[in-house]
Amino acid sequence: MNRDDLREFVTIRLKEARVLLRTKNYSGAYYLCGYIVECGLKACIAKKTRRYDFPDFETVKQSYTHDLTRLVKTAGLEPDLDRKIKNSSSFAVNWTIVKDWTEASRYEKHTKKEAQDLHSSIANGKQGVLQWIKLHW
Repeated sequence: MNRDDLREFVTIRLKEARVLLRTKNYSGAYYLCGYIVECGLKACIAKKTRRYDFPDFETVKQSYTHDLTRLVKTAGLEPDLDRKIKNSSSFAVNWTIVKDWTEASRYEKHTKKEAQDLHSSIANGKQGVLQWIKLHW
């Protein structure tokens, strides 16, 4: 799997999440929305990997997580995330919603509001988390 694969997964999973929302499958939509962010952040990490370089062990180890906050750190995006949060209250709210997603959500029930809020937080064109990630991948 490479950066292009991860970016393609983001596009595919976003379409699937929209379908799940339309068909009232809110728990599945919620899970996929978080997975979209995870894949996007992993694409950012992949971008930092130079061809023919042997990857740093700590970076590799930190990349194998579903924790979105840790992935931001591993991608080296913390300073930019902090700036974005300080400069945009809308983005700050969106990040607050997104950062609480966990892979364990696949085993949980989620409401329509939770799923719609998470989807909106990532997909918002101007202040969405996915839009910010795309600047770095």
